[in-house]
Parts: sequence; structure tokens; C-alpha cells
Amino acid sequence: MISFNGLVKKYHEKIVLNNVSLELPDNKLIAFIGSNGAGKSTLISIISRILPQDEGRVYIENKEIGLWKNKDLAKKISILKQSNFLNVRITVRELVGFGRFPYSGGKLNINDQKIVDEAINYMGLEKFENRYLDELSGGERQMAFIAMTIAQDTKYILLDEPLNNLDMNHSTKIMRTLQKLVEEKHKTVIVVIHDINFVSNYADYIVAMKDGEIISHGTTIEIIKKNVLKEIYDIDIEVVNVEGNYICLYYK
Repeated sequence: MISFNGLVKKYHEKIVLNNVSLELPDNKLIAFIGSNGAGKSTLISIISRILPQDEGRVYIENKEIGLWKNKDLAKKISILKQSNFLNVRITVRELVGFGRFPYSGGKLNINDQKIVDEAINYMGLEKFENRYLDELSGGERQMAFIAMTIAQDTKYILLDEPLNNLDMNHSTKIMRTLQKLVEEKHKTVIVVIHDINFVSNYADYIVAMKDGEIISHGTTIEIIKKNVLKEIYDIDIEVVNVEGNYICLYYK
């Protein structure tokens, strides 16, 4: 379980997070939503200890995050940030192998190689595993980075805008894979995501942020409502049910 209490983050005089507290459910695909600048990326960076908070505490399985040793925390929680640039020419398989570093220290054994194989297969990257990253499309590279995160084999997976600049095909594949990680491997997956229709059709639980605060949270059916979405985004969004799928119409 991940929980946080009274989180505050400031950049100079600007408050980015303002007294944020919540206990996140386990074994769910959790979407953090809200407009740009709401504090979503800052929050998951603090949860993963990439960024320090100014006030408040974060707990991973009831243990304050500052008390975790780096190696142990890397086996419990993983994060994939928005920008994934490597100034080195490596293959997909080599990249995915990096996910095993907390366990192998860079020297992969037979079990590590097996887990790398499983992560590559999970993302459907078998035919790309020996190709270099710079030979792949943006969507294929993103799937390779997610495979690396899967290979890290953590209970909690945090992804910051994993669908950014991807086409519908790759976006759908990624969201289906994240669902499978929750359902088949009992992971807790937290995603920062802007496409509200991917959220409404794939997420189990939603945390809505605005101006550095959590203004609403709950199951998808509780959040994907016209009045709730109006409060989050300040625009009118119609919600229609199409064969059991909730579609948000906001183009008018």
C-alpha cells in the first residue's frame, strides 16, 4: 500500500502541492488526471523518492519512504518518467536488462535472463529485441522502456504520461498491457495520463488533481461524471455509454 500525508512542495514561492494526503488502493490501475500544472508529475516523483517534499510523509507498505534503503526500494517501486533519453546505442534486450540492476548489479544470471525474456514477451517485442533503440519508432521505444520497468519486477509501477505522442495502436497496446499487469501479476500501476477516454475505459481508480490539490478520487464510475469532470477541467464534458464503455465528448 502507498499512502502520503500532508505533502507540500514549493518551487521558490509557487506552491506545486498543497497539503496532499491519500491512501491508494492496492492491485489497481490508478490514473492521476488533471490539467497541466495540477501537480500530478510532481506527486509521483515524490512518491518514488526522485524528488524531495518540503513537508509531509510518504509511506510504502507502512514504512516511511526515507527509511528504505535504495536497493530495497528499487525492488519495491519503479518509475518511468516522461523523457527517456539515453546517450548510448543499445539494443532493446540490453535496455530491458537494465531493469534487473537492483538484483544483478549489472551481471545478469540465468534467472535474470529469464525475467528479461518474459518482459520482452509481455510487451510483444520479440522481433525487436536485438534491434537498436534508435532504429525503432517512438511507440516501439516506449514499449521497450515499459518492458524494462516490468523486468524490474516491483509491486508498484509508476508511469508518467506513458502515452505521450503515441498513436492509437501503441496507446491501446500499452493500456491493455497495464491492465494485464494488474490482473495477472497483481501489480499496482499508477499512470499520469491526459486522454480521459483511455482513463475511463482502462483505469480502475482515479485521482483528480487541480492547482496542487486532490479534488476528487474514487472508482472510475464515480469520477467519470459530467459534474465531476466539470470541476476538474472547467469545461463541459458529456459522458455517453457506448456498449458498456464510457466515452467523454469534449470537442464541441
